[in-house]
Amino acid sequence: MNSDSIDLIYLDPPFNSNRSYNLLYKNTTGLPVPEQVEAFCDAWNLDYEKSEMAKNMPIIMKEKGISNDVVNFWYYMIQALRTTNPKMLAYLIYMTIRLVEMHRILKPTGVLYLHCDPTASHYLKIMLDGIFGHSNYRNEIVWCYAGGGIPKNDFPRKHDIILRYTKGEHYYYAPIFRPYSPGTIQRGRTAVKGKYFDEGLRPEGTPVNDWWIDVPKITSPTDPEKLGYPTQKPLALLDRIILSSSKENDIVFDPFCGCGTTIESAIRNNRQWIGCDIAIHSIKLVKEARIQKYGLSEGADYTIDGIPQSEEQAKYLFEQDPFQFQHWVVEKTGGFCSNRKTGDGGIDGHVYFEAEGRLNSMVISVKGGHVRPTDIRDLRGVLDREKDTKMAGFISLQEPSKAMKKEADSLGYYEYQGIKYPRMQLMTVKDIFDGRFWHCPSMVKVNRKEGGQMYLAV
Repeated sequence: MNSDSIDLIYLDPPFNSNRSYNLLYKNTTGLPVPEQVEAFCDAWNLDYEKSEMAKNMPIIMKEKGISNDVVNFWYYMIQALRTTNPKMLAYLIYMTIRLVEMHRILKPTGVLYLHCDPTASHYLKIMLDGIFGHSNYRNEIVWCYAGGGIPKNDFPRKHDIILRYTKGEHYYYAPIFRPYSPGTIQRGRTAVKGKYFDEGLRPEGTPVNDWWIDVPKITSPTDPEKLGYPTQKPLALLDRIILSSSKENDIVFDPFCGCGTTIESAIRNNRQWIGCDIAIHSIKLVKEARIQKYGLSEGADYTIDGIPQSEEQAKYLFEQDPFQFQHWVVEKTGGFCSNRKTGDGGIDGHVYFEAEGRLNSMVISVKGGHVRPTDIRDLRGVLDREKDTKMAGFISLQEPSKAMKKEADSLGYYEYQGIKYPRMQLMTVKDIFDGRFWHCPSMVKVNRKEGGQMYLAV
């Protein structure tokens, strides 16, 4: 993305939370899907890649013009956190790299809102002070809400933190107003015999301050806004942010767009918008539940990028990033990805279905390069090893050989309710674009009030 190109950034990255993020995927099968927890919580894993990033962070900071004092502070902080709180260190590395880029793409007059919870907000504020500058800190907004569980030994934790920063001293701000309380109005009327606006009270109300108690959280399962996304934020929250910190036709960017609340708010408030997310299921949700209800047409009113639309684009994705190719192709076939780049035990994903009264799966293996019969024999070993795995699917860019097909056929069938399903199924990327799907017991279909059927069901 171009530098100095975005007017408003709102980001709601994954929190340090025990929430089950795989609820997003529960709606596909009707049952929890274990692996997807890893996809969201990977930010908290201090793996080799993040450890190397920590070492290189001072260099990156200096290249971005961050002062030596901040760089030195970072150095001592990572040394302290490496042993005392490695998960927090991993998260700060994950976020700092992204926040540096957010500062780069923000216009000189732009505004950033970082939504976080109290477990990490103080660490993130330190990093934002270093990246954006202490003088560009504007607010720590406290969003208060009710609902949810109540702990036995602590005060209920019922607020989030939203840190607001600008890139420079000149920026757009339009106050949002709320009604005066009856007591305030009565006191004004009494003081000036009905001409209470002369006392400083405005007809539009009083400006909203930095603690927000009038925006309810989405908690009820019958809430008309609810899409089943575990970290979904209410439209009223994003409306307030967008209306107060951007003008019509300004560009709003959400780098963790999730279920697309920011995008819908931007659409209905006449802003241009960009959103991205690591999960293809998320992009489907945004398209079908958010964008389409406003009558927008793909190609004419908006574009989706980063997802292959042809066999050639799929090959290009594999050449650029084999791991993202693996993610794409598994989710394209209705599956759920393993988040491990290495040590995955030969499993790149699963297709889940309900059979015999419980959750079962088809284990998926993906090969973008050269394929051979030993790939099928290896997958057969995985199939024999894995519990509650009834079938296996092999996806490749290349056409499987006759020997590979013969090896797959030798595994026979899985029979359920009188229907036979091949235990080993082979599919190419070309097959996927031709509309072919796995032959397995049906996944539960999910219908919604908005957007119709949400997910692929076979």
